[in-house]
Amino acid sequence: MTITQEKFNQLETLPFTDTKFVRNQSIDPIVFTLAKDPSKIVTLLCATSHEQVPRELIDVLHEEYNYVIEEGRTYPYHEPFDYDHFVESWFTSAVFILIEGDYSDGFANPELKNKSVEFWKEKLLGNFYVKPNYTGRCSHVCNGGFIVNHSKRGLGLGKELGKQYLIVAPQLGFVYSVFNLVFETNVASSKIWDSLGFEKIGFVKNVAVLKGENKLVGAIMYGKDLV
Repeated sequence: MTITQEKFNQLETLPFTDTKFVRNQSIDPIVFTLAKDPSKIVTLLCATSHEQVPRELIDVLHEEYNYVIEEGRTYPYHEPFDYDHFVESWFTSAVFILIEGDYSDGFANPELKNKSVEFWKEKLLGNFYVKPNYTGRCSHVCNGGFIVNHSKRGLGLGKELGKQYLIVAPQLGFVYSVFNLVFETNVASSKIWDSLGFEKIGFVKNVAVLKGENKLVGAIMYGKDLV
């Protein structure tokens, strides 16, 4: 990877040392069709604050987050998060929410106003965050966390989220991506990152005690240039 002088000059100002740089970025909704079902139109919505997202949708995102934690297979956390802890953790920088339908005007669309939790459970396909993986002078390297609506697994949505991550992360100004803990038992996730051109840059032995495993599990570290 070769960084242009202009890009380096921008990074030299350490813009990512707080969340203001990311929060000032504006990424318009992205409307596309699913690879596995081209007849299905979906929209990726960007939120740089939880205040931009309907409370009922946040409740569903929170529920899905705790569902993954309770599964004990893909995230390192062992206890569910309460609402405030989830919002503080997940909405640190930018969150991208994939929903079914064409909503090129984003959350301003009247059809998305004053909807119930049940509406959002059906509408939500998945979501991910993008935030600095390191602090200070290394904060131009980002990390992502991905969750697919557990009731809609098997539709190729994980890869769709990964593909969109590679589009929006450089738009936010990041130049490299690192995934710290892709557990070796998470074969589906590894297949996604391998197929999207990520490199295996490390391996952490015996890092996790996962549900359903009778031994310690290692984790792959993935990395990829974004520019």
